[in-house]
Amino acid sequence: MYIHPINRWKDDAEIATFIQKNAFATLVSQIDEKPWATHLPFVLDQNKEGKTILSGHIAKANSQCKNLEDDKEVLVIFQGPHAYISSSWYNHENVPTWNYIAVHVYGKVKLIEGEELMDHLKKLVNTYEHGRPNPVSGETMSEDYVAKQVKALVGFEIMITEVHGSRKLSQNRDEVNHQNIVKNLEESVFTLDKVIAEEMRNDRSNSQAP
Repeated sequence: MYIHPINRWKDDAEIATFIQKNAFATLVSQIDEKPWATHLPFVLDQNKEGKTILSGHIAKANSQCKNLEDDKEVLVIFQGPHAYISSSWYNHENVPTWNYIAVHVYGKVKLIEGEELMDHLKKLVNTYEHGRPNPVSGETMSEDYVAKQVKALVGFEIMITEVHGSRKLSQNRDEVNHQNIVKNLEESVFTLDKVIAEEMRNDRSNSQAP
């Protein structure tokens, strides 16, 4: 994706946290020379060699399975909060824009099955059941039932090769206009507007820290 230098996000630890918090992402590959996308939950993990990976699974009925082969390159898009920025919020003539946070991850596919696939599924279930009332555990599900369900899945890991992060948060605005944008976002009825306002405050505060 295009990233203006002022918006480029390079903090690996922050990006990892962002991926974990926004783990329902978009897997993109090509099928018959056409882009194909599937919306999936991912787990950010480490493999046996200690390398950072993404693990996921899709239904065998999904045509994207045709493309998921070992060493095939794919793109995973993680979308965070976003908000419309009205041009009426500036103290000068300008155009409207959009503030957002997003991460694109490129990597090579490795198909997984058997114990590796089951490990992924258990981690996925346990991650999202954590903190919920009456949580379900992958370890307590009926083995026969789970085995039948797994037959309809294709599991994979993505060996990460490139990560591109963008935090477009009005970093190019002077203090007066930056604060005015934040104020209007905070007064908005839209939840994501308020989230972006908080991100803008934190970003400006961190950039001004000694």
